[in-house]
Amino acid sequence: MLNNSYTQVSSNTQNEVPPTKKDNEQVPTSSKTGLRNIRAIVFLLLWYIFSGCTLFLNKYILTYLNGNPTMLGACQMLMTATCGFIQMYFPCGMYKPTQRFHRPPGFYRHMVLVGCTRFLTVVLGLIALNYVAVSFTETIKSSAPLFTVIISRCLLGEQTGWFVNLSLLPVMSGLALCSANEISFEIRGFIAAMATNLTECLQNVYSKMLISGDKFKYTPAELQFYTSIASIIVQIPTSLMLVDLQHVEKPEIKLIFFFVLNGIFFHFQSITAYVLMDYISPVAHSVANTTKRAFLIWLSVLMFGNSVTLLSGIGTAVVIIGVLLYIKAQEYDDKMHTANLMLRKVRAI
Repeated sequence: MLNNSYTQVSSNTQNEVPPTKKDNEQVPTSSKTGLRNIRAIVFLLLWYIFSGCTLFLNKYILTYLNGNPTMLGACQMLMTATCGFIQMYFPCGMYKPTQRFHRPPGFYRHMVLVGCTRFLTVVLGLIALNYVAVSFTETIKSSAPLFTVIISRCLLGEQTGWFVNLSLLPVMSGLALCSANEISFEIRGFIAAMATNLTECLQNVYSKMLISGDKFKYTPAELQFYTSIASIIVQIPTSLMLVDLQHVEKPEIKLIFFFVLNGIFFHFQSITAYVLMDYISPVAHSVANTTKRAFLIWLSVLMFGNSVTLLSGIGTAVVIIGVLLYIKAQEYDDKMHTANLMLRKVRAI
């Protein structure tokens, strides 16, 4: 049936006017003028606010209320699934809703893969916060460009230039300096934070591909809902193994309230990040993410009174400078690659 329809459409293309953009299609990133668009700035600020609320509430629940990291992660996924389902029908002005008549090929594979990475990112991040300070966790996450380079090379076959590879040196050296002199350093928290980097980079690369696809574009709420459902399915057996339900005390009303509130914050942190992905380029997103992490690092120091050594502070600064150098190097290599392709085309002519 589909093949016959495709043949009929193909045979009539010579007599038709070139197709125009449908009303329910998303506008390409390049046409949305990046952060010069007022909506992009609004979603950027919302992403910052909800990220900070989620991060600090995570630390408060785990440290001061003795909440269980696995149960907290399960509550976050449950709330994102619930809120994501609601926002598929009531988008709250974040995007234009689309009417789906079919699912694309590989739908279940895509959702399970992203759902698993979301689950691992949440749980590993909470485990890290349970052992080390917020500032240290965010500093480790600033090394995400290194993981992005490795993942892009392994999964997408992308090659990086010398400038990009050299720019990673200050990131790694700053991270080592910060880790070696961090007062709250703990090996389990360090490993969990590094593992969070890996899963978060996998999640972001795959989500960007799905939300900005050429043939089929998922809306932010669709990606939020379906991947949360997949994450919950994966999380159920994991929670049964990690949580001793027979000895779990009945949670207090206060803890339940903060679990739900945290889940709502986490939902809006995720969905605003998805919406922002469709407005700005990966380079701009990296700059915004680096700025956000730097802001959260020092805000956490002020809020929780974490002690920071001089060398640890220098290491944090080196990591952030290294990430910014990486972004500029990536931008330069992209320009050089484009120029080389144009030169080859001219020579071929």
